[in-house]
Amino acid sequence: MAALTRIGLAGLAVMGQNLALNIAEKGFPISVYNRTTSKVDETVERARVEGNLPLYGFHDPASFIQSIQKPRVVIMLVKAGAPVDQTIQTLSAHMEKGDCIIDGGNEWYENTERREKAMNELGLLYLGMGVSGGEEGARNGPSLMPGGSYEAYQRIEDILLKVAAQVPDSGPCVTYIGTGGSGNFVKMVHNGIEYGDMQLIAEAYDVLRSVGKLSNEELHAVFSDWNKGELLSFLIEITADIFTIKDDKGEGYLVDKVLDKTGMKGTGKWTVQQAAELSVAAPTIEASLDSRFLSGLKDERVEASKVFGPGILSGGPEVDKAQLIDDVRQALYASKICSYAQGMNILKAKSTEKGWGLNLGELARIWKGGCIIRAIFLDRIKQAYDRNANLANLLVDPEFAKEILDRQAAWRRVVSLAINYGVSTPGMSASLAYFDSYRRDRLPANLVQAQRDYFGAHTYERTDMGGAFHTEWFKIAQKSKI
Repeated sequence: MAALTRIGLAGLAVMGQNLALNIAEKGFPISVYNRTTSKVDETVERARVEGNLPLYGFHDPASFIQSIQKPRVVIMLVKAGAPVDQTIQTLSAHMEKGDCIIDGGNEWYENTERREKAMNELGLLYLGMGVSGGEEGARNGPSLMPGGSYEAYQRIEDILLKVAAQVPDSGPCVTYIGTGGSGNFVKMVHNGIEYGDMQLIAEAYDVLRSVGKLSNEELHAVFSDWNKGELLSFLIEITADIFTIKDDKGEGYLVDKVLDKTGMKGTGKWTVQQAAELSVAAPTIEASLDSRFLSGLKDERVEASKVFGPGILSGGPEVDKAQLIDDVRQALYASKICSYAQGMNILKAKSTEKGWGLNLGELARIWKGGCIIRAIFLDRIKQAYDRNANLANLLVDPEFAKEILDRQAAWRRVVSLAINYGVSTPGMSASLAYFDSYRRDRLPANLVQAQRDYFGAHTYERTDMGGAFHTEWFKIAQKSKI
């Protein structure tokens, strides 16, 4: 290769390979590098097989960097944490002032802010870019969430606009998110919302299977049907697919042989920690995380099931299947609104704290394609923020408010039924409790505040006059006991 390439990519695990091939396929010549050189050769071979794409492999960092046109742009896709710092060290040694490094991994946002500062001191630009859509998305069009240097973003905007998922009527699924670690933070909350979505879908499955006694064939039909309406989404679609896959190592369906222990990488936990730091209630996302922790206690749960047996209604009267299916659909939708409301509130609070100026409607738009939470529902969220950019909570948007009111009877029926059958629905229950707390003008917090003042003189405010008050509760109570 004589001419220089437009961009470089370092880190050729599957996501890196697929993103590099996507960039090359869109007509941008790309250089690739990986510490383990066999991956470089593998990627070059894939580029040949997948259409003689303009992708060039390099076995050492110096020749890799020198093959890219100036000012150079390099995307890294390596594991978060120390490997990112090592890769930056390796690459930046050969880079010049004005060059740019983009981290496309699931990184903790403060690490990105620390690195951006360090890069600036070397005269290099830095972006932290969330990439969602898994392996398939990376190859054919992901949702991209770049944050950091706006100058760096402008340099690769033309590439990102072509490489991102394309949604008819709303455009490429990429936008400049904001300064600092905002891109990583937005991707982290996206993953937290994803945890909530997956948990709520699992609960819908559990209620239909454990209470409604639906077979995998029936579950496939139900989820396929749901995917034609308001729940149309990637996660509902793949759920419908999962119920059709037969076990290749034995009898029956594969889903029934999968061990009920959910793994995790950490972004969901980070989201919950951030919600707590920001004093933002996110009970649906928290419930999904707790459910993953509890799923890990498989051996303990097997023993506990022998001690406690099933719920009080198991073996009770048969439920009306058609009614149950419709109720669960409505409960899932209403719960989902609460989960997204919580995610958006975390983003809004963080944006205020950091001065990022996040555009929540625009985030909903770029999540409509390519990413794991892509759904028709996001269109509604974008419209809600278009109607009112300063919406206090998604729940009070007039359209969402009406939808929740229309579905609350079904939602309550499902949660009550599940409780009586001993089928845990932590996500749906947490969503309902969130809604029920948010819609009440008076909560029992007055008693908690009175207790705090009683034992710790923390003072309280009053409903009927301004100011802070303290009462000698103990002395008054003692007198009345004499």
